[in-house]
Amino acid sequence: MPPRMFRQKVDFVMADAAPLERITNSDVLERHLAQLVLRDSRLVPIRDVCGEIPLRLAAPGFAGMAQIVVSQLLSVASARTIHARLCALLEEVSPARFLALPEAELRGCGLTGGKYRAMRAIAEAELDGSLDYAALGGLPLAEAMAQLTRLKGIGPWTAEIYLLFSTGHPDIFPAGDLVLRKMAGRVMDLAQVPDIRQTRDIASAWSPYRGTAARLLWRYFAVLKDREGISL
Repeated sequence: MPPRMFRQKVDFVMADAAPLERITNSDVLERHLAQLVLRDSRLVPIRDVCGEIPLRLAAPGFAGMAQIVVSQLLSVASARTIHARLCALLEEVSPARFLALPEAELRGCGLTGGKYRAMRAIAEAELDGSLDYAALGGLPLAEAMAQLTRLKGIGPWTAEIYLLFSTGHPDIFPAGDLVLRKMAGRVMDLAQVPDIRQTRDIASAWSPYRGTAARLLWRYFAVLKDREGISL
């Protein structure tokens, strides 16, 4: 479907020129949600059935990244189980503690080899100073994504989820997330689930409030299916 068709029947309101607040509390989320539904009136009935939208803040640094890596390509229930085991084993979810334990013991929590190697690379990068979590929040989005995705095992979805939930970035929509793709297609009344490129095009109409749009659509999935679509 041509990109222009995704933008039909959208009520646009000009965005403020000032940088948006990061989504760090429910008040900010509510303000962004109010602006989002003004931008796209198709989201009004979705907001109305969803009730309160979860904030879904995640821990910054290694602890947040570890939780996100665990959740890659897993059901919500499985991800939560494995993450709970990992937290119990580590006691303190830190790079030093992770690197101090044998691979076999860590993988005994349910980590795949790929996820173990990804977490190890993340832990080493933090300790050698090549990954500065404190600086990520102040970088332009493209630079922050590049800083994260250069690490082995960290793809666009993982980087976007970290920046969305651990730094509160207001304008990220993880188009590689299958639940978000399904819900974006439902909003657009598409016969098939849009691919990643199409989903990014759909979500472009919701900028600069794409982080709120993602939260709204995850919540919409939970309401429709009576189960969560993301483990955070």
